[in-house]
Amino acid sequence: MNLSRQGHSDRFGNPRSSASPIAANLKAGHRIGRFKWTLIFALLAISLGASQLQAGADSIAWHKDKQSVDADISTWDVRQLLEHVAAATGWRVYLDPNAVHNVSAKFKNLNTGEALHSLLGDLNFVVVPQTNGPSQLYVFRTARGQATRLIAPVRKPAEPIPNQLVVTLKPGSKTKIDDLARSLNAKVIGRMDAQHAYLLQFQDDAATQAASAQLANNPDVANTGFNYPIDATPTLAGTDSANPALQLKPKSSGNNQLVVGLIDTPVQSLGSSLDAFIKPEINVAGDVTPSTSITHGTAMAETILDALQKTTGGSTSVMIQPVNVYGNSESTSTFNVAQGIVAAVNSGANIINLSLGGTGDSQVLHDTINQVIQQGIPIYAAAGNEPVTTPTFPAAYAGVISVTATDSTGNLASYANRGSFVDMTAPGDNVVSYNGLSYQVQGTSTSTAFVSGTAAGLADVAKASASQAESLLQQTLPKSSILKTPQ
Repeated sequence: MNLSRQGHSDRFGNPRSSASPIAANLKAGHRIGRFKWTLIFALLAISLGASQLQAGADSIAWHKDKQSVDADISTWDVRQLLEHVAAATGWRVYLDPNAVHNVSAKFKNLNTGEALHSLLGDLNFVVVPQTNGPSQLYVFRTARGQATRLIAPVRKPAEPIPNQLVVTLKPGSKTKIDDLARSLNAKVIGRMDAQHAYLLQFQDDAATQAASAQLANNPDVANTGFNYPIDATPTLAGTDSANPALQLKPKSSGNNQLVVGLIDTPVQSLGSSLDAFIKPEINVAGDVTPSTSITHGTAMAETILDALQKTTGGSTSVMIQPVNVYGNSESTSTFNVAQGIVAAVNSGANIINLSLGGTGDSQVLHDTINQVIQQGIPIYAAAGNEPVTTPTFPAAYAGVISVTATDSTGNLASYANRGSFVDMTAPGDNVVSYNGLSYQVQGTSTSTAFVSGTAAGLADVAKASASQAESLLQQTLPKSSILKTPQ
């Protein structure tokens, strides 16, 4: 499974239908409860084959060639069910946030309409086919307009980067990683010497598996693990609004210099007045070619500065240490993120912003984060831009402050992860400026940047240390922002 940097997204707007549901002419046999609506079209543009997803004893199999469904479900609620339906069908699924239903159904070979009736009980639904996209399923209590929460497909198991292993040697080991790599016919392509962690590249899958077996029996090896990819950087939506006003002025740092380590894509120049708050960038993934388009890192840096302005009144000694973990590529890996965190801390960062995340549970990244937290350095990480409850890493690691997004009304954003690991909420939208244009950014990335910037600003005003930033947040932010978000 990929680890995704949690940036803005413009795909969570109001659904636009190119075909209207024909609810008025439904046959009586398609009505259950008050207004049980369903509109099923032949194959609904689904390709042939069967899709089956399981979680424990619960399972659902969607036979697309036969237009039939098998199910054996006893523990899922309606949201869990719809996550599996979205994955099995490819539909975009919307749920009424106030719809409550515990699914209990066991059947085989029901057609699609009968299956949905059985699975959804007294809830109403309508399937709307689209001309140029996947069909849309709305599940609601009384009116289709109530179905406003986009349901993300259930996540697939994490898939590591092929032919790579992360090897951690035991402290004090006399084994040299280069000698070990040669004995395995591997190449060392990444180093974290202080952590005794190294990234090895193998010729093919067979060589990787053979090396994994050998390393498991090597007394000098503490552990081996996989390296997980991070998704491509999302693009930013341009707007015609006026450039946001952002003015900061440096003040004396004193003895408590606060530095926010921004582990992200490259950060571009924000202009002479704001560049004074940006330390020279560290690149852990190679040199970069400057981009003419605004980068995610630039948007997050400006969001952090925006939060600093609001918190400090415009006068601050807080600095940002950008660490580029992408290089010239649109993707990176958990190993590079771990390297980036180490580089930021070694450069003086004492607050870490991770506007990224995914489902790949990397041992080396986990170990690195534990070491940083033990030094009293708070880490803020994005909960994820999928409205699911499953863990996102590194946000779900113990000790990491996990941030999810709220919308303009202060409610949980429709796209935001709402898992039990979430620690706080913050606005998911911001307007940033670059090269004379304004850009709308949205996502739990933005929320995380708001929180890390606010934490740094509060500590700066209070002349407190970075380790006190979280308690200052809890004292200052509304209680609704600090409490665990509902599942």
